Amino acid sequence: YTDAGIFGKPPSHSNTGAEYAMLDKLAVIFPVNNNTDMQFYQNTWLRNYLYPVCDWPRPGCKIVCNRTSTYRSLHKKTKCFAQAIKQFEDKELFIKLDDDALVDIDYVIGLIKKYQGYHKPVYISDHLRTKTRDYPDALNGVRYGNGKFYMFNRKLVQCLDIDIKYRGSRFEDAVFGGMVSNGCGENNVEYVKEDDRWIWHKEYANENKQIDLSFIKNH
Repeated sequence: YTDAGIFGKPPSHSNTGAEYAMLDKLAVIFPVNNNTDMQFYQNTWLRNYLYPVCDWPRPGCKIVCNRTSTYRSLHKKTKCFAQAIKQFEDKELFIKLDDDALVDIDYVIGLIKKYQGYHKPVYISDHLRTKTRDYPDALNGVRYGNGKFYMFNRKLVQCLDIDIKYRGSRFEDAVFGGMVSNGCGENNVEYVKEDDRWIWHKEYANENKQIDLSFIKNH
């Protein structure tokens, strides 16, 4: 288990133009719903890299699933975007980000610099495991990433099992973890622990700012 706290000190905001250009190989997969504030995210560094995942076609949507999602059916939305990104051959790294989360740009650039061109599938998050009694099928004991943020590379996308079979409604992030385990093989994946100093969930608080990122609860 690799630690992604790779800086040893906070990001310095001293990246060069060439390093910022690395972001062109990044796609931020961003599931949205009727409450998502796209204006907020369009005013952050994420705006040029966002790939909103929508239930139905609407302006700005880059991945459309053509089904209405509820909290209990988000696993289908996960399978939808996993299938879509198989075709994103010009992208080398991916972030799945919840619409009540933020991530620091220099932290992301540091991860790109470290894992761009990496020799094996990479899966960066705060990983958990499903419990046997709750998942008595293909998702039994699966290692999966916390849904607020996970980052992965094209090698992982290439081996995802998008046809994974399981019973009933399942936690969407566990389903993605199952696609990784089934398709790539857990022993073949570099599981990397995220650095939560540079990821904000539900609330952003720093210096003279305190922002509620989940003012309206989704679903």
